[in-house]
Amino acid sequence: MTILKKTNLRRPDVMEAVQAQVLSHYRSELVDRIRANGGVLSSADGLLTVKLAKEFGFCYGVERAIDLAYAARKCFPPPRRIFLLGEIIHNPEVNDQISHMGIVSISPQPRDAELASLNLTADDIVIIPAFGTEVSTRQKLEATGCEMVDTTCGDVMSVWKRVRQYSKEAVTSIIHGKAKHEETKATTSQATAYGSGHYLVVFTLAETDYVCNYIMHGGHKEEFLEKFRGAYSEGFDPDRHLQAVGVANQTTMLRGETEEVQRRIRGAIEKKFGPDGLNSHFRFFDTICGATQDRQDALQKLLHDHLDLLLVIGGYNSSNTSHLAEMGEAKLPTYFIKNAAKMVSDRVIQHFNQHLHQEVETRDWLPAEKIVVGITAGASCPNNLIEDAIRRMFELRGVSVQELLQNN
Repeated sequence: MTILKKTNLRRPDVMEAVQAQVLSHYRSELVDRIRANGGVLSSADGLLTVKLAKEFGFCYGVERAIDLAYAARKCFPPPRRIFLLGEIIHNPEVNDQISHMGIVSISPQPRDAELASLNLTADDIVIIPAFGTEVSTRQKLEATGCEMVDTTCGDVMSVWKRVRQYSKEAVTSIIHGKAKHEETKATTSQATAYGSGHYLVVFTLAETDYVCNYIMHGGHKEEFLEKFRGAYSEGFDPDRHLQAVGVANQTTMLRGETEEVQRRIRGAIEKKFGPDGLNSHFRFFDTICGATQDRQDALQKLLHDHLDLLLVIGGYNSSNTSHLAEMGEAKLPTYFIKNAAKMVSDRVIQHFNQHLHQEVETRDWLPAEKIVVGITAGASCPNNLIEDAIRRMFELRGVSVQELLQNN
């Protein structure tokens, strides 16, 4: 039997040093000052006002994951090898910083050949990111005897617990999320690893309606399986495995959309089996991350103010950030950027287009007249990047933020 080591990385002496290092890399005194001023900063002539959402940036789960990665390097200095499954969080600047510390990124779900090439031993450390990892990947790592540093977010593990319970009850997990996202892959593995459970991932309300129609009326099985290829468990049969279902979700989805998925599936089950059959054929548990919801609520409130445009800052592959951008796009001109450098000039901005799934360039994006700019950021975006964006906005108006702060 392999005996797994577990080092206490959260010792007071370690965490004191780590938190000082993390603050030096990611903290922003400017953001702290603007927050203390009600989240608003204006130029002296009033031609540019920046308004910050009340909640944005690093959440507790992200902070914990970063702290543990830094603590691992502190406790296991070179020549000890430290590997990371994929990315610690979905932010390129943070992942670059982790890489500069000598932590080597490997595949999120490494194949046997990749693990064999690493020749992992009990002296090596592997970090599991905030999204978690698939059950099979964890088992492979355990077999090597390496030490694992698990930074999986507690909210994600709450979803896993619910999905495992569905599996034990022979209830199929319908997961609202992105089938290829690391978190969703980790969650679906929980549905099948501890019993005969099954899962189906739905992303859009249109896909949800298709599933609801199949529950109520049946349909062409082959068409169903082709439509959801790559988003269901091995051996999944819609004729059998949609008889009893439980809804869960990727923790970073829009709450309102997940609630609508739940409502529509519940309605389909009730029409199929009647009100008396609802309890035996349907389960639901709210598994939206609290920090994700706080950021969505704060942006919703900010969008009620007068804004001329919105900047959303974060990694382009960040699910919670992409949903903030969606919220903005529904109301006003919104630019999803990963850093301040994307504001090339007052004429040109490079930003991520979620419909095209690529970065695009927009010209004449910044109005010449008096404007109010809203700013928010995803849970994986550090405050120093938000500061950079604020400074760049004022710079484009010919205003020095430093002078502005000195005069206030």
